[in-house]
Amino acid sequence: MIDISPACRDALEQWLERKRSLEGAAENTCLAYQTDLRDFLAFLTAHRGGPQAPVALGRITTPEMRAWMAHLRGTGASSRSLARKLSAVKSFCRWLAEREGFEPTAVLSARAPRFQRKLPRPLAEGDARNLLETVREQPAAAWIGARDSAVLTLLWGCGLRISEALSLRGADAPLPRTLRITGKGGKERVVPVLPAAREAVAAYVRLCPHPLTEDGALFRGARGGALSRRLVQKAMAEARTGLGLPASATPHALRHSFATHLLAAGGDLRAIQDLLGHASLSTTEAYTSVDTARLLEVYNDTHPRAGTTARSSSG
Repeated sequence: MIDISPACRDALEQWLERKRSLEGAAENTCLAYQTDLRDFLAFLTAHRGGPQAPVALGRITTPEMRAWMAHLRGTGASSRSLARKLSAVKSFCRWLAEREGFEPTAVLSARAPRFQRKLPRPLAEGDARNLLETVREQPAAAWIGARDSAVLTLLWGCGLRISEALSLRGADAPLPRTLRITGKGGKERVVPVLPAAREAVAAYVRLCPHPLTEDGALFRGARGGALSRRLVQKAMAEARTGLGLPASATPHALRHSFATHLLAAGGDLRAIQDLLGHASLSTTEAYTSVDTARLLEVYNDTHPRAGTTARSSSG
């Protein structure tokens, strides 16, 4: 593997530490950044014939950026992956430029390829209800069924990420009418808790055989340790298989369902953004596409003129 200069390696570690400590970036995110930037710096080393000092990044040219992206294309990188890598490189070079005093013009002006963003794949309301019921009934131990159902109810009823639901402590029970949740990037938001979610958690707490301490995890595994996301994913996989639902019916799909069902009921997009903890409204706007697609599907299936058009076309 082509190495990079010690100075660039140190700069990268400092940037990653800043991401962790000041911006609250998750460890998996930092590992992805580290891989992407090491690969970029290694490419630059090979392209220029030797390790580069940090200030040398200020002399990157537009043809070099194009050569790097062509190299990524040659390795089979998708447009989505290339856009993510370019975003990491721009962020690092912007920070480094401020520190070293240069203008990363060629890097910042590089344009990511266009790609079609994947739309969220929510569950229909009836499927979500059936999943929660199946998850509750499928384990042999009633308390485990109540636990899994409570976790998934928080995802669908409150729009929590699975990591956010599993981060709840014993002190959070019984659940209040609102929860203060710390999400990605350390961003806090206040989330209303529906009666159904409070009742689901209360039912689990009553049945849980393990003592729930104030500082300990609220949701426990069979042996009393903190519940892992893998077990929740496994429970939902078993339930969706039994119900004949697609592989897209994951725990995170329940968070998508929360947003889509709110929007369909007339929810305000800005309010939904706040409830989900999205940093950008453009992320939340993806749900408007889902809602529009669903409306068109209903229209095509039920509108008399649509039906007439379909029949005449088939004739």
